[in-house]
Amino acid sequence: MDAPLSHSPIAAVLTPAARGAVAVVRVVGSGATAACEQYFQAASGRKLAEFETGRIVFGRWIAEGRGTTNGAGEELVVCRRAADDVEIHCHGGTAATSAVCESLASAGCRIVSAMELLRSLEGDAIVVEAAEALTKASTSRAASILLDQYSGALRREVDQLRLLLANGAMEAAMRRIDVLLAHSTVGLRLTEPYRVVLAGPPNVGKSSLLNALVGHDRALVFDQPGTTRDVVTSHAVFDGVAVELSDTAGVRESTDALEASGIQAAAARKREADLIVLVFDRSAAWTTAEVALLNAHPQAIVVFNKADRPPCEKCDATAQPRPDGLPVSALTGMGREQLMHAVVRRLVPVTIPASAAVPFTLRQVRLLGDSGDAIRKGDADQAVKALGQL
Repeated sequence: MDAPLSHSPIAAVLTPAARGAVAVVRVVGSGATAACEQYFQAASGRKLAEFETGRIVFGRWIAEGRGTTNGAGEELVVCRRAADDVEIHCHGGTAATSAVCESLASAGCRIVSAMELLRSLEGDAIVVEAAEALTKASTSRAASILLDQYSGALRREVDQLRLLLANGAMEAAMRRIDVLLAHSTVGLRLTEPYRVVLAGPPNVGKSSLLNALVGHDRALVFDQPGTTRDVVTSHAVFDGVAVELSDTAGVRESTDALEASGIQAAAARKREADLIVLVFDRSAAWTTAEVALLNAHPQAIVVFNKADRPPCEKCDATAQPRPDGLPVSALTGMGREQLMHAVVRRLVPVTIPASAAVPFTLRQVRLLGDSGDAIRKGDADQAVKALGQL
């Protein structure tokens, strides 16, 4: 950004509003350097505009104005990225950034959000969306995929699609769009966890299993059926995938109003789930009630807890045979890793190659879908138009 910016200066705090060692405030726009010079006093005594761009300059930020010579002010460093683009690196937390922003506002800068500032600088909507999504990424795996998109992976693929369509390669373009849409099943969940519900009969160890999976005691464990009266949630990361685990009330007939309410909440949570893990007790008899629960959730992962105990061979005469399932023990940790892997395989069936293009917003998916629809109709111009909106 070597050319001067035409708009009046705007400033934003780029770092999260939390305690930290260093915070960053960025100022861009016509007059950005002059606004900073009103309050920044370099240790060398030179004006900020006299330093070459890219130079890191140590000094003090003096809220009363740089004419003050009593040694007051916040020690920090400033760097002119370009003529009208300045970064201020100060102490972390809100106090230092608030003081800097108040000074800049007094100098005529408009204080905006980090995303608004980025949108003023960046003409590529994908880059802006990736920057915003990166602030919400909860795992290093998600951040890595989003960083690839910020660095141009998706933009390069869109440009390649437009080139294929310009050359009449409709089928090749359609195949690549299909791959992108398949990747979007992962991309759309990079900033929010998958919802995984532990469900099953009472007293099979769902709460103990949740505690074992998250690595600490999150749910109350007691050997009396009906202990779990409400949905208990906790967050975890399995193989780089963020999940929200929910421990729900055991399913059974109950005259207790509180327990019945918990069972209703469990049913609602199951309807919203991305995946249900049905937990049964391997050391207990297999009954028609368990069969009914199994048949109600045919897509669930089936787990048999308490595998550290001898298996029970008892079975209702009218019940279907006990199915195969993953043996686990919340007590000993047996099968814990296998269950985590099984959950991830079910939630994320698509393997994303390194540096691959991955759509990660509904807007991107919609436009890619529109382009694909146009290709199937043989309308290359409409397909290119949809891609052009990306």
